[in-house]
Amino acid sequence: MNLRAVLLDIEGTTTPVAFVYETLFPYARARLKEYLAAHSEQPDAAADIARLRSEYAAECEAGLDPPAWNGDAASAADYLAWLMDADRKSTGLKAIQGRIWEEGYRSGQLYGVVYDDVPRALELWRAQGCVIAIFSSGSVLAQQLIFAHTNHGDLTPYLTAYFDTTTGAKRSPESYRRIAAALGFETSEMIFYSDAAEELDAARAAGMHTALCVREGDAPDNARHPVVREFLR
Repeated sequence: MNLRAVLLDIEGTTTPVAFVYETLFPYARARLKEYLAAHSEQPDAAADIARLRSEYAAECEAGLDPPAWNGDAASAADYLAWLMDADRKSTGLKAIQGRIWEEGYRSGQLYGVVYDDVPRALELWRAQGCVIAIFSSGSVLAQQLIFAHTNHGDLTPYLTAYFDTTTGAKRSPESYRRIAAALGFETSEMIFYSDAAEELDAARAAGMHTALCVREGDAPDNARHPVVREFLR
């Protein structure tokens, strides 16, 4: 393979799923109301809330039943918690989570976790001349924070670009074409690592090479993509 770029998912690929669900999500959830009450008038937070209002209206029109949102911080927090319970890939939710986590990282209450092989792999790929980018449903800010404050130090010098759901859905082939174009490569010159087969299906449909990360448990018997347990094996 003439690979020139590596594209990485985060959850279950570079970072344990448990860290996301047992540390990051509870941290943000416990601070939703406090954050919204303190920051709702600030430009960045106001833009995030406006995006959430559009998502909320679309869900109501689609016949879903989110909790009532009357405009105050408490009801907005209830809607965000509802999205979290449903594990929705809401761009507005991800943006607000990222801003809450930013405060946690800066205060020293949070630090990112990556698997032990990740720093070695990033170093090797860069030494081989590969561009390394991230594509996650978490916001670009959240991605940058995880890699800037890891249990292995600041890994952001190895990373060239970050992409989130503002680029497109992770199960849409068009998202991977956009990422390749943004990086200046053909999709055939890239490989995407993820623990989600449906995301890999989309990347392959766009022309990328793919690898299914199975960090824990047994690999599926009918895996549609090459299976890796560590990046360097």
